Amino acid sequence: MKTWNHTKVADFILLGLADSKEMRLVLSMLFLLIYLITVLGNMGMILLIRLDVQLHTPMYFFLTHLSFLDLSYSTVITPKTLEILLTSSKHISFISCFTQMFFFVLLAATECFLLSSMAYDRYVAICNPLRYSVVMSTRLCCILLIESYMIGTMNSSVNLFCMSRLTFCNSNLIHHFFCDTSPILALSCSDTHDIEIVIFIFAGFALMVSLIIISGSYVSILTTILKINSTSGKKKAFSTCASHLLGVTIFYGTLIFTYLKPSKSYSLGKDQVASVFYTIVIPMLNPLIYSLRNKEVKNALFRIIHKNESSRQLA
Repeated sequence: MKTWNHTKVADFILLGLADSKEMRLVLSMLFLLIYLITVLGNMGMILLIRLDVQLHTPMYFFLTHLSFLDLSYSTVITPKTLEILLTSSKHISFISCFTQMFFFVLLAATECFLLSSMAYDRYVAICNPLRYSVVMSTRLCCILLIESYMIGTMNSSVNLFCMSRLTFCNSNLIHHFFCDTSPILALSCSDTHDIEIVIFIFAGFALMVSLIIISGSYVSILTTILKINSTSGKKKAFSTCASHLLGVTIFYGTLIFTYLKPSKSYSLGKDQVASVFYTIVIPMLNPLIYSLRNKEVKNALFRIIHKNESSRQLA
């Protein structure tokens, strides 16, 4: 806060994604539709898992929290983006901007380690199925979840502390549709070299450590699947982790493209497209990926519908 008090700009202006009125209208309608699907999809996934007893397993415990994270960080970004697109108000205060950045980094970093926990769960299920219920106990699942949130909070707190040391002297125009690290670093008139290194290390830690855990889990999974003799057995084993693998590939692909590079190579057009994808589109895709490609989720939905129809007929 001491640093912010010495800055020469009162607030920031988010320039958004488009200048023309027609394009803003098209994007606002598209993003509103995506956001509604995101809210309904993720809330539906959470409710379905809670209502169906057969889904009360470690895999769906983690999936519940993945839906919560997707819903949360989409909500951190999308409403403000819609406001910018639909109104002429592009201003965002320092506190609001840094709060948005804090929660976005927290939720994204937490999701990295939640995805690695889900990968470990699939590893135990396929590579050590006889001990699955013992290894993936309720206690271990809670520990993995708490650790994910703790690492996310630590990463976000360090990011916020570093960014709060910056000074903004001349321009307050953020060439982005939300308060992200790279465009704010590019805007500052401070020497950002040391801050960039610290942020890069912590962001790299969150991405690479979780990615190493995921990669190691899937190497073991693939090795185990290849040892299965029957084709049907291989298909069944792979189907249990196909949805997670697809979600991980999409999520990490866009994050690595956006963040694991110096701010000098920040490209407005390419980075905004990638940012739209992982902040707005991926939270919508995850519930679709995990439901459409998952027989257990489909069966649970049919059971809930059938139960409601039976209750209505009895009434």
